[in-house]
Amino acid sequence: MTSLREQHDVLLFDLDGTLFLGGTALPGAPEALADAAGAGCRIGYLTNNGSRNAGQVVDHLRELGFAAEEPEVVTSGQAASRLLADRLHPGDAVVVVGSKALAGEVTAAGLTVAERAEEARAVIQGHSPDTGWRDLAEACLAIRAGAVWVATNVDATLPAERGELPGNGSMVAALVTATGVQPVVAGKPEAALFHEAVRRASAERPLMVGDKLETDIAGANGVGMPCLLVLTGVSHPAAVLAAPQSQRPTYIGADLTALRTDQDQLRPVGQAPWRASRDGDELLLELDPDAGADAAGDPDPVAALRTLCAVHWGAGGGQARVRGGDPAAARALGTLGLGAR
Repeated sequence: MTSLREQHDVLLFDLDGTLFLGGTALPGAPEALADAAGAGCRIGYLTNNGSRNAGQVVDHLRELGFAAEEPEVVTSGQAASRLLADRLHPGDAVVVVGSKALAGEVTAAGLTVAERAEEARAVIQGHSPDTGWRDLAEACLAIRAGAVWVATNVDATLPAERGELPGNGSMVAALVTATGVQPVVAGKPEAALFHEAVRRASAERPLMVGDKLETDIAGANGVGMPCLLVLTGVSHPAAVLAAPQSQRPTYIGADLTALRTDQDQLRPVGQAPWRASRDGDELLLELDPDAGADAAGDPDPVAALRTLCAVHWGAGGGQARVRGGDPAAARALGTLGLGAR
């Protein structure tokens, strides 16, 4: 068996929803990264969260049990500030909608922070729970006056222990409505963050690991990078099954234990003992009549999802109705949150 991690020289991990939720590490995640590092894999951390600088990200990761180092972290705040520095002159003033850490990235890039729209050549916008109307108002005035506008990311939501909360993209949308302007985006799924991570790591065979189809997976696909989707965060099986081609992962795993799994077992292809077929306008999942539940219980429901994806994507994809053809299949679909609707 050749494990997935053995096929790659650098593993690039999304953070929220992949390694942790808010202030809690996902079960087994620190151990999975330590195991990969012990097997010789280099680790990178790729985050759309522009509210923290690399040092703060490392502090948080270490608190949760991850052996992170600052050079391994690439943030969307770094990428956004670099994009601005490439478009402006040294010392130009920028309205910062976001955290103090994001303002620090702006000054580290050789720019200055503007207090008022009239002083600004640009606007940078990242997530902060403290963003208020006055912050958006200054940014609105600057953008309407022609300031360059860069957003660290446009994630509509961010995962937390209590559920999905408004992300930076939701606040960006308010300014889009107010100005009629679309920002330049630095974070996933845009390419800048991926290219910077590969450059820093001198990666030749990188793998992106994430939980969100629209950012982690779409971004990796956009730069031709293999990707593993884990079902621990935002994107759930129904969204995976309905994913457009640009958001379809190379590999699908329940969690980070997938890194130790044979890569061929993680591909979205037909997997015994499951069998999927089209039944009119429905997908039918059932056990192969020559196989059944083993002594340990029902077969892996994520293998069922991979089997369904192979058939559904091969037929063009889109929204799907799924039905279980036997009790084991019905239980698997219940576990996955799928079923005829």
